Amino acid sequence: MAHYAKVESGIVTKVIVADPEFFDTFVDDSPGKWVKTSYNMFGGKYLDEHNNVAADQSVIAGDEARERKNFAGIGFSYDGIGFAPPQSYPSWVFNSDTYTWDPPIAIPQDGKPYSWDESLYQSDNTKGWVEQTG
Repeated sequence: MAHYAKVESGIVTKVIVADPEFFDTFVDDSPGKWVKTSYNMFGGKYLDEHNNVAADQSVIAGDEARERKNFAGIGFSYDGIGFAPPQSYPSWVFNSDTYTWDPPIAIPQDGKPYSWDESLYQSDNTKGWVEQTG
């Protein structure tokens, strides 16, 4: 079984699980096309069964579904190369290597939980991450 995303005008509208042979007889006369995707992909990296970046990345070589950067989700965009989620916040910048969105300020690496506050960033572009308490 594999995962397939229905892409209409560059946007994913459905994701299904099917055998590749399903498409040999499946008649879909709605607009768009079906594109194979892999749930083991995130940010252009192959993930292991624990959702950690796998030590051996050679598994994605030559597998077009795994070369599509991210597992497709409804509302993701697809440009013929990779799947990208919707933009997280207006200030975040598209990363064309990972097909994800990067914050304008790196998250603190002190082990504490943080969330992004777009209005804080818009008022002072040296701030944006807010420590989660309680």
